[in-house]
Amino acid sequence: MTETDSTGDETGHTDLLLRCAQLYYEADNTQQEIAKKLHLTRWKVGRLLAEARESGLVRIEIVHPAARQKAEEQALCERFGLRGAAVVPENAAGDEQELLSAVGRSAAQFLSDLSPVPKLLGVSWGRTMDAVARWMTPGWANGVHVVQLNGSMRVSRTPNGAPELAARIASAGAGRVSLLPVPAIVDEPTTRQALEQDSSVSGVLDLASHAGVVIFGLGALGVDSVLVESGYLSADDISGLGAAGAVGDALGRFITADGSLADPSLDERTLGVDLDVLTSIHTRIAVAAGPRKHQVVRAALRRGLCTALVTDAGTAKFLLEQP
Repeated sequence: MTETDSTGDETGHTDLLLRCAQLYYEADNTQQEIAKKLHLTRWKVGRLLAEARESGLVRIEIVHPAARQKAEEQALCERFGLRGAAVVPENAAGDEQELLSAVGRSAAQFLSDLSPVPKLLGVSWGRTMDAVARWMTPGWANGVHVVQLNGSMRVSRTPNGAPELAARIASAGAGRVSLLPVPAIVDEPTTRQALEQDSSVSGVLDLASHAGVVIFGLGALGVDSVLVESGYLSADDISGLGAAGAVGDALGRFITADGSLADPSLDERTLGVDLDVLTSIHTRIAVAAGPRKHQVVRAALRRGLCTALVTDAGTAKFLLEQP
C-alpha cells in the first residue's frame, strides 16, 4: 500500500493527526478502518494516534469515582510540604454524600497502599472516618493493631459508631483494637485529669502516641457537627467557638485559621491525643471532603497536623489558590 501523507508541512501533518484522532475516538473506527479510509498502513495509524496523545491533541481522562488527579496531588505536596496526597475529581460525585464516599474510598486505598503496612494505627471517629472504614477491604493488612485517638462515649441517643468503626478497620486487617473508654469532652478539667490517671485510659493514650500511622477526619464548625449530635456541645457552644475564631476541629480540638487552639479552656476538657502529640507521629493522614471543610483543612496544613491529605478537587483548588 502506498501512503499519501505527502504534504510535508506542519499544518498538513496536524490535520492528519486530528483526522485520525476523530475517526478513532469520536467515530469509533478501528485502526484498520482508518488505514483504509486515509490510505495509510495500520502501523502508520498507530503511530499517529500515539503522537496525538503525546502532543496533547488527545487527552484521556478517567472520571470514575476512584480516579485521582495527579497534577493537583503533586502541587499540594510541593506547596505544603506533604509526603503524599490523594485528590478525587469533583465530577466523581453528584452530592455531598457521594463526595464523602468517594473521598473515603480514596483514603481507604491510600492507607492500604502504604509501605510498609502499619502495624499500629491510630484512628479518629466521625462521619468522614466512617466513610473510610466502609471502604476498607479484607486483607488490607495482616495483624494490624488499631487504637482510638480520641474519646467517643456518647452522652445522647445519637450514635457515633466510634468503637464499631475502629473494630471494622481492625477486622478487615486481621487485627485487634484498643478503644478509649471515655467521653470526648467532660465538664471539668479535673475530671479529664482524673480519667487520664486511670490505667485503662493512660495505657491507650500512651499506645496511641506511639502509633506509626494515624488517620483522622477534620470537622467543620457547625451545629450539625457530630460533637453536637452526640451531646457534647450545644448550638451556643458552636456560636461561641465561631466568635473565638474557630474554623473546625481535629480530634475534637477546635482550631483557628492559623491552626492555634480556639478555646484553651475547652481543650482542657477534651480527652484524647492532643495536637502536639499528634504532630510528633511520623505519618499523619488527614481526610476531608467538601467546601464546608475548606477552612479547617487550610488551618490543619498551617499547623502541620498532617503529612498526607486525602480530599476532593474543589478543596485542592481552594488550597492552591490561596496566597
